Amino acid sequence: MARSGTRASNSGTHTGKKLSGQYVNKMVTVILFLLIPTVLLFVFTYIPAFNMFKYSLEERDQFGATVKFVGLQNYKTIFTTPEYFSTFKNSLYYLVGSFVQLALALFLATILCSKIRASNFFKGVLFFPYMINTVAVAVIFRRFFQRGDGVTNTDGTLNSIITLFGGESVKFLSTEGLVNVCLVFVSIWRYIGFDLVMFIGAIQSVSPDIYEAADLDGANRWQVFKYIIAPSIRPIILLQMILAVKGAISVYEIPYIVTGGKFGSSTFVIQTTETAFKFQKVGLASAMAVVLTIIIIVVTVIQKLAFKEEK
Repeated sequence: MARSGTRASNSGTHTGKKLSGQYVNKMVTVILFLLIPTVLLFVFTYIPAFNMFKYSLEERDQFGATVKFVGLQNYKTIFTTPEYFSTFKNSLYYLVGSFVQLALALFLATILCSKIRASNFFKGVLFFPYMINTVAVAVIFRRFFQRGDGVTNTDGTLNSIITLFGGESVKFLSTEGLVNVCLVFVSIWRYIGFDLVMFIGAIQSVSPDIYEAADLDGANRWQVFKYIIAPSIRPIILLQMILAVKGAISVYEIPYIVTGGKFGSSTFVIQTTETAFKFQKVGLASAMAVVLTIIIIVVTVIQKLAFKEEK
């Protein structure tokens, strides 16, 4: 009996050591997998963000040859100079366009998730623009709307069609206000595919049994969308709205490539870039970037509170 008890004790100790060793190996594996992305995150995100805040408190050129600590003077310059915030009015165009984009993507996703012919073909067609490089999209639509400087030469694909039917050429990219509408159209065409895929994935994740029950109860398409689809994909809608507002505030590539920020199409990010690299005021540009980051965070928090689900 003593030998049997000793064997059982040794067996239990051996099992305990084995489980302990497996736990340690598992923890080491987890730590190693998390270590690399964490290091990359710190190197390429947190450290640059800290340096950006540090630069915003200084007066410096783009090479850091002359550095002078000025405290909050750069922030004072931003908030006391109307020209820096005047470009935010152009964000309203993109903000309205982003909500039009979301509504259109949700509408198309709902249709494509129903039983229609060639739905996969239309999904591919609508998602294809998102796969094209933004620079290529901007160049294509630059030539589509007009060629040349837009003042002495307004030829372009769209104007060629207009004149073919007896109309007059329109200065699409050199008329203040109209240029932003054209750029918003390009943005919608470019990014609607991403929203569409997200909404389709969310809609298809809803259990088919719910749709069958609604069909048996005689619910129409609008009732299915209102009481089943919309509540079920609410988190995805909120996520896309947050991304849409962020994109509207920080839009850069399309207006910069198509117009270079001319004719009233400049955005806050374009102005920040020009302040840093054209006028070589890196400290002021860093302060502008910090202000933009804070605005995006505040808007995101407000959105999450506004759409917070009741428990």
